[in-house]
Amino acid sequence: MTDPATTGPAIRLRGLVKTFGVGTSQVTAVAGVDLDIVDGEFLTLLGPSGSGKTTVLRMIAGFELPTEGTIELAGREVTRVPPFDRDVNTVFQDYALFPHMSVLQNVEYGLRVKGVAKAERRRRAVDALDGVRLGDYGQRKPGQLSGGQRQRVALARALVNRPRVLLLDEPLGALDLKLREEMQVELKVIQRQVGLTFVFVTHDQEEALTMSDRIAVFHDGRIEQVGTPAEIYERPSSPFVAGFVGTSNLMKPAAAQAILGRKGTWSVRPEKVRMVSEEEPAGADERSADGTVAEVVYAGAATRFLVDLDAGARLTVLQQNLHTSSMQVQTLRGTRVRLLWRREHEFQLD
Repeated sequence: MTDPATTGPAIRLRGLVKTFGVGTSQVTAVAGVDLDIVDGEFLTLLGPSGSGKTTVLRMIAGFELPTEGTIELAGREVTRVPPFDRDVNTVFQDYALFPHMSVLQNVEYGLRVKGVAKAERRRRAVDALDGVRLGDYGQRKPGQLSGGQRQRVALARALVNRPRVLLLDEPLGALDLKLREEMQVELKVIQRQVGLTFVFVTHDQEEALTMSDRIAVFHDGRIEQVGTPAEIYERPSSPFVAGFVGTSNLMKPAAAQAILGRKGTWSVRPEKVRMVSEEEPAGADERSADGTVAEVVYAGAATRFLVDLDAGARLTVLQQNLHTSSMQVQTLRGTRVRLLWRREHEFQLD
């Protein structure tokens, strides 16, 4: 990723607002977004349905015009510039490939529309297919490819135009879980190889954490937090971010005062908590809280324990099944336990 201290942003959004409808039926989809996207980075717009992330992407692409605010691409204001005159390309979830054309013809199509000579567009299309490891598939039709292969063709078609920014609107949403996970890795590798700025939209937290240099978390048309995956996960800035990105254990003020001796709302991630017998003492740098196992959720590689603490909170504990089976962990329901975690893993959410 390019160093933001030495390079201007590839995209700059200022005061971006988008409303739909009029009068009493007016809906605000984006409610004032400011964001700088660094040249060459993989930035993900993450949020639930209706949070405004896709509308922001469409405004960057030029498919929607902002109600208020400005959009700059590499220092050039493009707020009212039509999509074809912006140095961006968009990859959609449905791929939008022409079924009657070959793979090579699909990749060449944008260059043909621009009037690029046949020999040049053929060379660039072949190079683009080689870049997504589909060099031997040029003569096939899209219907002869798997979902992951069609997604890579759509990516090659976008990259062949050499845009400054590539916008990706939930491009992996139609794939099954195993293929989706494989494509997450492939897409990040491709982004590093081509060195373009990728702006990726998803509602999948794990996908965002896996692929991104930075994440912008959206909620109700606004950005709640921007940061690296580690910053977003380890130090969420609000209860919404803590709850949406991963599983969050909330200790509200009364419980936080009883357990931590601190005011406000606090949290600790489930995988940071150890569950032991009531007799085991806490270490010098650990917190402890006693409670009863209320529920056990076995998920193969790991088990989630829901523990009702004597102090009033319910915490989730995530434990890897290194030496236990489903039958063994189920017997822990209703037992008394002690939860331990390191003080450094607590964070405040107020």
